[in-house]
Amino acid sequence: MIFKILWILRGLLYKPFFGKYELPSYIGKPIFIRNFKQIFIGKRVRIFPNARIEVVDESSSIIFEDNISIGQNLHITSAAELIIGKNTTILESVMITNIDHNYQEINEHILKQKYIIKETQIGENCFIGYGAVIQAGTILGKQCIVGANAVVRGTFPDYSVIVGVPAKIVKRYDKQSSSWRKTDKQGEFINE
Repeated sequence: MIFKILWILRGLLYKPFFGKYELPSYIGKPIFIRNFKQIFIGKRVRIFPNARIEVVDESSSIIFEDNISIGQNLHITSAAELIIGKNTTILESVMITNIDHNYQEINEHILKQKYIIKETQIGENCFIGYGAVIQAGTILGKQCIVGANAVVRGTFPDYSVIVGVPAKIVKRYDKQSSSWRKTDKQGEFINE
C-alpha cells in the first residue's frame, strides 16, 4: 500500500508537466517519458513501474481515457494521436505504437529514414495480454481481447478475441445468439 501512496505523490509532482493528469490516477516510477505536455491521463489511470511513454513531437499525443490499468514495462510511442479507450486493461511488457520505420533507402540507417505513421487506436474495455505487440495501423474495436504474445496489425471489430503471430480473430461475440462463437481467419462465424 505504501508504494501506491508514493505513486500518488509522484503523480501530484508530475501533474503540472502533463497535458492533463486527473486524479485519482497514479504512475509507478517510469523509465522514460518524452513530451509530457502531449500526454493526457484521465481519471483512475494506473500505470505500473518501468513504463516508457514517448510522444515524438508537439503535433502528436497519447490519450489515456478513464479507468485504465497498465502493468509494468509498457512501451508506447506516438507520432500522431494514439488513444487508449476507457476501462481498458493492459498486462505487463506490452508495446503499442503508431510508427513504422521505413527501411527502403539502401545504405541509409533505418533510424534516419522517415517514419511511416498509421492510425492506431485501442477501443474501450479492451484486454491486452502479456507481451502483446500492437503495431502501427491497428484499430481495436470495443471489448477486444488480445492474447498473450500476439503480434497485432489491422482492424478488428468490436468483441473480437485476437491471438497469434500474426494475430487473427478466433472468436467473436454474436449478438443474435448472445454467445461467443468461433470464427474463421476473416472473423466470420463458423457453423458448429
